[in-house]
Amino acid sequence: MTDLPPLALDIDGTLTTSEGTIDPRVFEALPAWEAPVVVATGKAFPYPVALTHFVGIEQLVIAENGGVVLADEQVHYEGDRDRAQAVIEEFEARGGDTGWGAADTTNWWRETELAVRLTADEGLLREVAAEYDMEVVDTGYAYHVKTPGVEKGDGLKLVASVLDRDPAEFVAVGDSVNDASTFRVAGRSFAVANADETARETADTVLDEGFMDGTLTALERVRTDF
Repeated sequence: MTDLPPLALDIDGTLTTSEGTIDPRVFEALPAWEAPVVVATGKAFPYPVALTHFVGIEQLVIAENGGVVLADEQVHYEGDRDRAQAVIEEFEARGGDTGWGAADTTNWWRETELAVRLTADEGLLREVAAEYDMEVVDTGYAYHVKTPGVEKGDGLKLVASVLDRDPAEFVAVGDSVNDASTFRVAGRSFAVANADETARETADTVLDEGFMDGTLTALERVRTDF
């Protein structure tokens, strides 16, 4: 039996149910994988850290679309949160609404980018972001105001370097445009059936099953090949 390859797994749409909750099968499948598992997400840093803690796997994390990376107990930051904040403030000054309410727990812990609800005025948000040399990425779950050039794929390269691995050893599974850079870096990639057009076009394989069903199918195919 050849050693299994390390994984890079998105959360939303990939480790979740169609209702957006963590699929309970995650708690069996991830600890059973006999190789490193990197959780790569657009969510704020505490979310994937908490997930690795409760699942019981090593804390290997790419958060905020590559803006925050945790590997070997070292945290690395990329991205300009202050500039993202300036975009949000100007967006709101022009009548825009981020849509999160007063507490805004979506952005409370973000350190390198900020997210806006999909009900927001996308055109205005993109207009303001461009004025600050920032970009807006629509992940299908939120609009992310982020520094250009900061990607999940770069985070995967960093994690691979820390682990003394070739990024091409990794198998990536995801569902969104923000997973495309991870797909390009990993040696093998799968888009679940609910994936957006960019993810589907970039992945090596598009699965017939969606959400966690698709992820489990991908893992089974990889395990069978090894």
